[in-house]
Amino acid sequence: QVQLVESGGGFVQAGGSLRLSCAASGRTLRSYSMAWFRQAPGNEREFVAAIVWSSGSTYYADSVKGRFTISRDNAKDTVYLQMNSLKPEDTAVYYCAAEFSIVAYSIPGNYNDWGQGTQVTVSS
Repeated sequence: QVQLVESGGGFVQAGGSLRLSCAASGRTLRSYSMAWFRQAPGNEREFVAAIVWSSGSTYYADSVKGRFTISRDNAKDTVYLQMNSLKPEDTAVYYCAAEFSIVAYSIPGNYNDWGQGTQVTVSS
C-alpha cells in the first residue's frame, strides 16, 4: 500500500495558479502510475491527469489540457499538479491516487491508494 499526502490547495481568483503536491511513501514507485482526480459537490469523482512513474508519460482530461501540468520528483517520491489559468469550474476537492501497473488511468475504481484530498476554490 502507498500512503499519499496532498498539500497546496487554497483559494485563488480566476486566471490564477496553484501547485498541488502529493508525497508518497510505503512503496517503491517505479512500477506505479499516479493520478489526480477531483470531485465537486454533487458530482462524481473525475479524472484530471496521470503520470506513469517509470517513463514519465502523462495523460490529461480534455478540460485541463494546456492549463494543468502533472510532473514527478523521483528523489522526493512526490507528484505535482501545476494548475494555471484556473476557472471557477475547477473548484473541487483534488485527490491524489496511486496504483501498480495500470492501463486505464482515468477510471477512479482502478486505484486502491488515495490521499485525503485538498480543497481548491476558484472565485470568479
